[in-house]
Amino acid sequence: MARGPDGSPPPRRWMLRGLGYVCLGLAAAGLVLPLLPATPFLLAAAWAFARSDPELARRLEQSPRFGPVLVAWRRERAIPRRAKATALLLLAFTGAVPVLTGAGPLVLGVTAVVLTAVAVFILTRPSPSA
Repeated sequence: MARGPDGSPPPRRWMLRGLGYVCLGLAAAGLVLPLLPATPFLLAAAWAFARSDPELARRLEQSPRFGPVLVAWRRERAIPRRAKATALLLLAFTGAVPVLTGAGPLVLGVTAVVLTAVAVFILTRPSPSA
């Protein structure tokens, strides 16, 4: 990637790297917070790091916690069974929240449509072959 006149990385590279760190932080938070999905943020972090700092992307793929999911997605567009099960459980929990809090019909309808679309997407992805 081209460098600026002073030898520093261009602003785009810094922005992508910053986006990668923000997404990685959100993915880590999503591991412990039930309503925050980890996988989309992890994929976004890997994308941003691949375009801003290939070394960070490589380190992320070698991570024992995040690496297997990233490698499965990159190679086969696959989601491991355990990640699918966890995601579907969290989707069910997320869908129950508006019901239990007495949300109106519009909120319940939009929530049902969005969560169903996400569940269908997850269920239609293959599991990794290895």
